[in-house]
Amino acid sequence: MKKLIGAALLALPVMFHPAFAATAQQNKMATCNKEAGDKKGDERKAFMKECLSNKPKVSDAQKAQQEKMKTCNAQAKGMKGDERKKFMSDCLKKD
Repeated sequence: MKKLIGAALLALPVMFHPAFAATAQQNKMATCNKEAGDKKGDERKAFMKECLSNKPKVSDAQKAQQEKMKTCNAQAKGMKGDERKKFMSDCLKKD
């Protein structure tokens, strides 16, 4: 039993070595490759370039929220502390 545990402990560093495990980039490549489907040529190149870039995609809802935050922030200029917190909370809840 001790030999089995010893062998397992010796194998651990090998299993966690970076060359042994798939990297995040490799995982991202596999995901993008699946999403590319049957695209060919320049269309595929453009898709893969966009997919593999580190830029997160921003949805319309996120853009709207960011714009709302900018607007409320500009209106709250000069406010501090609890007054600002309350104003920002109320402002961001508005439609």
